[in-house]
Amino acid sequence: MIKRTRQRVIKRGEQKKEEFESKLLDLARVVRMTAGGRRLRFRAVIIIGNKEGKLGVGVAKGLDVAQAVEKATRLAKKNLITVPIVNDTIPHEVTSKFGAARVLLKPQRKGRGLVAGGTVRIICNLAGIKNISSKILGRTKNKLNNAQATVSALKKLKVKNYAAAPDSSKT
Repeated sequence: MIKRTRQRVIKRGEQKKEEFESKLLDLARVVRMTAGGRRLRFRAVIIIGNKEGKLGVGVAKGLDVAQAVEKATRLAKKNLITVPIVNDTIPHEVTSKFGAARVLLKPQRKGRGLVAGGTVRIICNLAGIKNISSKILGRTKNKLNNAQATVSALKKLKVKNYAAAPDSSKT
């Protein structure tokens, strides 16, 4: 006897639920000069997040925009990080540098909101941080470098867990 397993068929019009929200941060047309002339490609920078502390950045090039976006999304899902969020903000102040980009992130009290501009605002929103103050200190306006600096700063965050630490005074 052959056992058959039931597979769920996705009907037309019904879409598979996506667990991550994605945002196209930057789309650039890049050119490489060869002996035959210019070779055109597209570079896409995609940020994905679930607004609950998971965040990923993907950068990829492709011959057309759709291919570049698809590759960047796949890479962003591979490079996920977990951002520690305490009371809708970050646990402590942190600064980071990537290339010429420098970013400063500060925690804020409840109700203050996202006081951040451009790239940092998009990343914090997708990560699920609701109250934060930030400043881009570097002189560059390169969105990719600013995004990498912000993600690097979020990777540096640590949460002090006093409940899990053994109490040495009881010995």
